[in-house]
Amino acid sequence: MNGQRWAWAQIDLGALRHNVETLAAHMDPQQLWAVVKADAYGHGAVECARVALQSGAHGLCVALVQEGIVLRQAGINAPILIMSEQPEDQFRDIISYGLIATLYNESTIVRFARIASELEIMASVHVKVDSGMHRVGVQPDNAVRVASLIAESPWLTLDGMFTHLATADIADTLFAQKQVSTFMQVVEHVRALGVDIQHVHISNSASVVRRLDTGVGCTMARVGIAMYGISGDAATDSFGAAHQLDLRPVMSVHARVSHVQRVAAGQGVSYGLKRPLERDSTIATLPLGYADGVPRGMWENGAVLIHGARRGFAGVVTMDQIMVNCADDAVSVGDEAVLIGAQGSELITANEWANKLGTIGYEIVCAISARMPRRYIN
Repeated sequence: MNGQRWAWAQIDLGALRHNVETLAAHMDPQQLWAVVKADAYGHGAVECARVALQSGAHGLCVALVQEGIVLRQAGINAPILIMSEQPEDQFRDIISYGLIATLYNESTIVRFARIASELEIMASVHVKVDSGMHRVGVQPDNAVRVASLIAESPWLTLDGMFTHLATADIADTLFAQKQVSTFMQVVEHVRALGVDIQHVHISNSASVVRRLDTGVGCTMARVGIAMYGISGDAATDSFGAAHQLDLRPVMSVHARVSHVQRVAAGQGVSYGLKRPLERDSTIATLPLGYADGVPRGMWENGAVLIHGARRGFAGVVTMDQIMVNCADDAVSVGDEAVLIGAQGSELITANEWANKLGTIGYEIVCAISARMPRRYIN
């Protein structure tokens, strides 16, 4: 308690270490590059990056230039890949901080090469190929030209080529196999020109777990959500029966009871008084709400663990507080509640929240806001 806020996200670095080691062994001989974008999916980018690198990761992946700079300023010297093209006014920072750029438009490559020349710094580049997801990347029929443009530049190094699978977590692997084939044909055509490509990568977490890129010569994979112990498949909350990987949730969400009151039957609780009590009940207030990442919609059928038992929400989640129905059980100010995580024999996962809200576990942990203190253990 010690003067800290009575609501926090707990990050188990021991679980993270275990997950990285497990995944690295599973995907050997490919290198594991840890995805730490979005503040490591809400877990803390600097702390998670350090543990991942200590536990077998060879490099890091981010979405934004500033995310890479934060890691560099924290003293992290590992390779850092920015996974999409960035605005031209950030090219100098990409090159100066030794970040690896992803490029796929010819005009962008020309401008990026010009900045590298002005700085007189060799800049590393990966080319992203759009093999079928149609989000970003060069089309396969123009990929050889783009790769050659980079390889021929005196100030650019074609360090890698990659693509991203649109259906890696879907049971039917036909489209994923088509994407892999399309991408590897591009890589072969580039290599046929005598261009050396150090890194070739296809897989995200779901593809790594399912080994969808086996036997095609990939050197690395970008592992994100699995590293944090969350299955990309919220419906089954499973990492695949065929592989039985022991991956452990890294984040749990906790609070302490800040107020206890007895409310009479027929009375409503919270905005709108939407759920009148069926009987006299003990209502515990927890000092966190949707500003902290507890979705407002959780009030309808979500639960909180107090004293190892599931407790339903007594009313609508508010910005800074939620109210929990504890029936006739004795609850005191200062008692610990668990919103995500284990208490006693009960467990609530990020994917349980996701299933109730029609989303995925990624969104749940990413939404735990910065005003929630992160407490690092193990």
